[in-house]
Amino acid sequence: MSNAAFVSIGDLRKGRPVLSPTIETPATGGGCGSSGGAGKSSCGSSGGPDDMPAEIWDKVKNHPCYSEEAHHHFARMHVAVAPACNIQCNYCNRKYDCSNESRPGVVSQKLTPDQAVKKVLAVASEIPQMTVLGIAGPGDALANPKKTFETMRQLTEKAPDIKLCLSTNGLALPEMVDEICKHNIDHVTITINMVDPEIGAKIYPWIFWNHRRVTGVEAARILHEQQMKGLEMLTARGVLTKINSVLIPGINDAHLIDVNREVKKRGAFLHNIMPLISEPEHGTHFGLTGQRGPSAQELKAVQDACAGGANLMRHCRQCRADAVGLLGEDRSEEFTLDKIEQMEIVYDIDKRRAYQQKVEAEREAQHQAKVDALADAWDESLAGGDIKVLVAVATEGGGKVNQHFGHATEFQIFEVSAKEALFVGHRRVDLYCQGGYGEDEQLPSIVNAINDCHAVLVSKIGACPRDELKAAGIEPVDAYAHEFIEKAALSWFADYRQRLARGEIVHQARGDARIRQGAYTGGEQAAAA
Repeated sequence: MSNAAFVSIGDLRKGRPVLSPTIETPATGGGCGSSGGAGKSSCGSSGGPDDMPAEIWDKVKNHPCYSEEAHHHFARMHVAVAPACNIQCNYCNRKYDCSNESRPGVVSQKLTPDQAVKKVLAVASEIPQMTVLGIAGPGDALANPKKTFETMRQLTEKAPDIKLCLSTNGLALPEMVDEICKHNIDHVTITINMVDPEIGAKIYPWIFWNHRRVTGVEAARILHEQQMKGLEMLTARGVLTKINSVLIPGINDAHLIDVNREVKKRGAFLHNIMPLISEPEHGTHFGLTGQRGPSAQELKAVQDACAGGANLMRHCRQCRADAVGLLGEDRSEEFTLDKIEQMEIVYDIDKRRAYQQKVEAEREAQHQAKVDALADAWDESLAGGDIKVLVAVATEGGGKVNQHFGHATEFQIFEVSAKEALFVGHRRVDLYCQGGYGEDEQLPSIVNAINDCHAVLVSKIGACPRDELKAAGIEPVDAYAHEFIEKAALSWFADYRQRLARGEIVHQARGDARIRQGAYTGGEQAAAA
């Protein structure tokens, strides 16, 4: 490997996609810097225009998967035009669908390219902040090249303002790079779970390669070589790449540090480490054989261990292959084929751009609020200057604390210290308010999901859940309703430190939390019932 030619990450950051004869691994990680302070962090968190070249910033500023800040404000959608897959993963079962569940490979309707394009135009007309179209299955985008690229071709003509993405396992990637670039697809996600074929053989039972089924270590070796080659080729062509890795305890948890290092060498822009979904009702091999998923602490520990490598994405929602809307919500049921047939679709690019400018202004306001809050929060005289705590936040979007506790189907998790409020993940929960009433039997599961947090920030909360949270050692906070999240979290933490200094409270470590498998997506309908 030492003699291979790779793209210099430093050159990529400067906007020069040229080949370097040696592997470069600067401390800043792949794709963009992580300077900290003043609200700047990694690309997957809150990287700004000062962290990267203008042309790179233009690609990520309103891409909800490539920018943590953007995901509060901009929407994405997936179209299910790619049903076939050329590998088998032990964590995947594409035969199952439930409209109330969110996980990769799940769809309610498979589409032709023509149907997909019509759906995109309909969604983009109704959701003007939808900026990104991705093909993520339900199989593999590049195992269905005709359908994938015909969809992209039409969208380039009919909706040129929408960014185009695709997701792939990488097996067919090297042969498809020219076609990817031809269609102006400048964001590609590759699922890479291993760089050691011995480990890969425990994850992939078989691949379909050169018209035959290959199994075992040989299959994993071929897949690994194709993934690395494809990643290098995309980086050389200036395509931004995100690496998805599924954390499988006991199989690749420690190994993902090696994966992070290797993809960074090859210019990966982001690394997204996701928890295994393995409940047996999903019918996957891992689910049926008892392979467990990671706890919240286990996931965060692996992510933190990789923090010095490729920049990390921590806001992934492991979306359905037909997801529509902001990350964390799914509006696909509003845009079924029968409903689209009844719509009058008017695709107005100027109107969309005007709306997105307003959204961008709000996003900039959020960023500035974070910068201001950081400047105001630091006080060396207070106790707890070196501690970090997790805070759960109920939000409907816009980067604000603007959701009632009982209406939340997920909580966003921020790690807060005297110097920053850093987004580190999310926790899916069962809806507490159903039919206008609180379901008290749901409270234990919600507490378990945020058990590692010191506080939960909400716009409003009822007496019963307030008391239950307090009893569990989690402080319910509604004093910062409708403020930007980072400002609210830092303000709460400053107050927390003041109470520590006055001796009113004693800082105690929290326990672990449970990562909920799958997701309930019927929250809005149930809350409105």
